[in-house]
Amino acid sequence: MQASMLTKVTHLDKLGGHRLRVRFNDGSEGVHDFAGDVAAPGSLLMPLRDEAYFARVFLDFGAPTWPNGFDIAPEWLRREMERAGELTRVAAE
Repeated sequence: MQASMLTKVTHLDKLGGHRLRVRFNDGSEGVHDFAGDVAAPGSLLMPLRDEAYFARVFLDFGAPTWPNGFDIAPEWLRREMERAGELTRVAAE
């Protein structure tokens, strides 16, 4: 029996504004606009409203993360993107 694979983000492309192209370790990818997410209340989200700061995103153990320590759970992000119809499968390389 194969253990279930943890969801991780393997690649991010910054598309401007609050948009990122996200690729997951299961071969799915898509574009997500985080403008609505960063508009939510919260002191850690406030810096992310600035597009230049938002663009400082990096991957930390498979999670999109910002210099102030805010991160997004890959499982949550994949679920949200799937629900919104934003995911496609990447062709095998």
